[in-house]
Amino acid sequence: MASIFNLDNLYRFFMRAYPVKSHGVTPPNAPLRQELNQCRVALITTAGLHLQAQAPYNDRIIGGDCSYREIPNTIETQVLALGHRSKAFDSSGTENDINLVFPLDRFRELETEGKIGSLNHRHFSFMGSITKPKPLIEKTAPEVAQMLESDDVDVAFLTPV
Repeated sequence: MASIFNLDNLYRFFMRAYPVKSHGVTPPNAPLRQELNQCRVALITTAGLHLQAQAPYNDRIIGGDCSYREIPNTIETQVLALGHRSKAFDSSGTENDINLVFPLDRFRELETEGKIGSLNHRHFSFMGSITKPKPLIEKTAPEVAQMLESDDVDVAFLTPV
């Protein structure tokens, strides 16, 4: 893990002064009921990815855009657009390999190797750097959770950015 001392002074100050809020939400803790090689897996990223045909995330919303984008499992990862808004996010590695923030190609390999049962027909992307997450907590995250449940997804793999 990188040290805060590796950051530029401006970012170091920002990280130390960043107001961390508690929303009283208990994180889920659900044990797997079956072996991973029998599970249906969905990917969720906070990299702000979207398809070219989808509206980009709105960077004018104060506190962040809490909406999500559905990403079909059949997508070629190279065509995904990166829309993360944080100036603290270094996108240079992601521009070379989108799998750093959305490892769909790697999970396709795991599926082929039989290490996971199957990939869900859809995955989801949110915007990261949400400073006012109430709409995310109360509306959009539960919507995605309901879709994953209706898809019989066993494991959601989150790549936070």
